[in-house]
Amino acid sequence: MNLLLDTHTFIWFLNEDKKLPKYITNIIADIDNKCFLRIASLWEISIKTSLGKLTLKDGFNKISEFINNNDIDILPITFEHLQILLKLKYHHRDPFDRILISQGITENFLIATNDISFNKYSVKTIWK
Repeated sequence: MNLLLDTHTFIWFLNEDKKLPKYITNIIADIDNKCFLRIASLWEISIKTSLGKLTLKDGFNKISEFINNNDIDILPITFEHLQILLKLKYHHRDPFDRILISQGITENFLIATNDISFNKYSVKTIWK
């Protein structure tokens, strides 16, 4: 399965936060699944960290090592993602979530998010 991690999902996985359901942790850790993190998530994390709104277990500079150790691929933003973004209805106004939805649709990835507003779009999510 190809799984696209929402920013909060990645942060909870990184920080070993109990808010991340065990079954999601198991899916991310399963080597038979391919996990992706958006470059936009790293941008969002760096902004929140610099503003003091986010604390990471091992600090921002260890993220790259964590991503490599957990075989997570970085997904860039492509022109095709932006073409889908242009057509999205405004059920959700957060720009980071809107590009996540666009990327999930374009790449046909399952998205690991607990954001119920994603259900208003034609994107597949894994959260129960």
